[in-house]
Amino acid sequence: MLPLRSRRLLAFFTLVCTISMILGTGPEPVQSQGGVTITVDASSARHSINPNIYGVAFATTAQLNDLNSPLNRWGGNPTTRYNWQQNCDNRAFDFYFESIAYGNATPGAEADTFISDTKTANAQAMMTIPLCDWIAKVGPNRSKLCSFSIAKYGQQQDRDFQYFPDAGNGVLTNGQNVVGNDPNDANTPNSSAIQQAWAQHLVTQWGGANNGGLKYYIMDNEPSIWFSTHRDVAPTGVLMEDYRNKFIDYATKIKLADPNAIVVGPEEWGWSAYILSGYDQQYGALHGYSNLPDRVAHNNMDYMPWLLQQLKQNQTATGKRLLDVFSLHFYPQGGEYSNDVSTSMQMKRNRSTRGLWDPNYLDEAWIGTQVQLIPRMKDWVSTYYPGTPTAITEYSWGAENHINGATAQADIFGIFGREGLDMATRWTTPAASTPTYKAMKMYRNYDGSKSTFGDTSVSATAPNPDQVSAFAAQRSSDGALTVMVINKNLSGSTSTTVNLANFSHQGTAQVWQLTSANTINHLSNLTVTGTSFSTTLPAQSVTLFVLPQAVGTAPTVSQFLPIASSPGKTITVKGTGFVNGQTQVFFGGTNLIPAGTVTVVDSTTLTAVVPATGSGAANINGYLTVRVNGQSATTQNLADSSTAPCNASATYSQFVLCGDITGEGLTAQASDIALARAFTQFQAVPTIRQRLAADVVPLNGTCRGDGTITTTDITFLRAVSFGQATF
Repeated sequence: MLPLRSRRLLAFFTLVCTISMILGTGPEPVQSQGGVTITVDASSARHSINPNIYGVAFATTAQLNDLNSPLNRWGGNPTTRYNWQQNCDNRAFDFYFESIAYGNATPGAEADTFISDTKTANAQAMMTIPLCDWIAKVGPNRSKLCSFSIAKYGQQQDRDFQYFPDAGNGVLTNGQNVVGNDPNDANTPNSSAIQQAWAQHLVTQWGGANNGGLKYYIMDNEPSIWFSTHRDVAPTGVLMEDYRNKFIDYATKIKLADPNAIVVGPEEWGWSAYILSGYDQQYGALHGYSNLPDRVAHNNMDYMPWLLQQLKQNQTATGKRLLDVFSLHFYPQGGEYSNDVSTSMQMKRNRSTRGLWDPNYLDEAWIGTQVQLIPRMKDWVSTYYPGTPTAITEYSWGAENHINGATAQADIFGIFGREGLDMATRWTTPAASTPTYKAMKMYRNYDGSKSTFGDTSVSATAPNPDQVSAFAAQRSSDGALTVMVINKNLSGSTSTTVNLANFSHQGTAQVWQLTSANTINHLSNLTVTGTSFSTTLPAQSVTLFVLPQAVGTAPTVSQFLPIASSPGKTITVKGTGFVNGQTQVFFGGTNLIPAGTVTVVDSTTLTAVVPATGSGAANINGYLTVRVNGQSATTQNLADSSTAPCNASATYSQFVLCGDITGEGLTAQASDIALARAFTQFQAVPTIRQRLAADVVPLNGTCRGDGTITTTDITFLRAVSFGQATF
């Protein structure tokens, strides 16, 4: 991670950028303690919330368990120079450019410990792979080394007085940076072969990504500002082509070690890096932004869209996807990422979360335009690399020790879910004693039993998100409706009414609340009268309302077509008892995965969009569950179910639904294979052959054209009958 002092330097560097960097300060709104009405519609704007948005960085096993967090990121500036062979790293700009050994000399030990601790908490580690040309080395007996030795390069403005007095900060007493230093002083050359060997070690140690091993490989950290954070080894900003080539080289090697690895990148630091390469960021700071060489050489195209386009073109050319998750970092640039809790800063912190989504929010710092980060990322992906999940793998709004930081964090979690972000990891994990940590627990473990905010987002609107924001989601485990209300007002209580639509409740709402007292309290239940309930919310509070779903009549499912599909495809479900706004659909046999979108056409028909998990497709295997008002139809695989219409009077389409085309009432048998062969050779009895001709047009000989009839042909005929394949 880029430290705060360096981020401020970069803010200064980019202050005069003519792209959109107009200095602006928004007016301070008047705080209101008037009544607020929130509207929740359980049938509107329904989509899955990916639990990976609740990730953290460098969390302990205990923290991961307590926060019920699914992701733990190993990232930041030192990981750019991690040498797995020597188990050491270089702290770069963060700490006097020192190369420091970890306690264990075993290759990869520190990383392996991190992965082990993360797995113990049933979370997934995300490991940063160094792409920089140099990685750390240590001296004799694992002693420290430094890049800017005072003995070698002269007196400097600062040094590590306490631990390593010879280590300078690389700035001479006259204010000029040390230049021409030897990278070999504290570093050794890096290569994709070295990182491939590390990936192979990780596979050997932990298994492959699809077999319980490490899933997520991150392509370094904030490479466009290496010229600042790692200037001892990378003093010149990285060109667009240079990073693209590095990415392709290193990601290819990772995929060779583990073809199922999920590659995440490019991990760029912020607004300037979305638009400009490292070379142009450095050039602009020195020479002005009117003529940026790297940008001009690429038809003035923004950097991130260009990179996505290039990686998509590489996939088209090679047939191999190297970028699985598109990730960026984001920190508000107006001072929010600090411990400043003055009244003006608290109010700015309340407003600036809108930079994550709001097309009407003008950034109040040097960016000076609408960031609208999550929709912007999704638009870039849709245009330049469709199908790529989006991630924000570093962010923080600061003030961890204050309730204002907690309300900002609660707002951010709600925004991530509502806006459909696929993955996020906060920098870093707050201390368990802080309000911000407890705000995170409000979403993932509010009762200490790992009860969570819902996993299917639904519509929730509030009049002014700068003062009170609201988010709602339905929980798949029990059908409960969860409503999170964040009162950002700095003083006074706020009377609040929540109006409900298209949700059948049991007449009560459980209430959990975090305030400036810094404790999550379980308050008395509220009575829900008709379609609304009212309460009064304390200033600067996070309140979760949990409304149990009314018990209804279990639906039935008789058919769903097609029986298997890819993410984003729509299936049609037939049955009984479907109710608009109260019906949930899940895929999978034991691990139920919520459908992306569910539309109830009428009580006997609905459509559902097949979801994706992470960067891969949900493996539905023909299994589907429909739940109405907390009552579920039996999870079933209609392709093989004994209740499927396998009998002599059924149509051919019904026969192939269960793989039975001889009509004896059993799934695909040797007799079905023989009859399929007879079909295709026109030797079957006329009535059966007519059934086949009415549904599909067979080839002579075999269905697949491979010279023999097998169960594969039965599967193919089934797919044809549902329009998933053609002859």
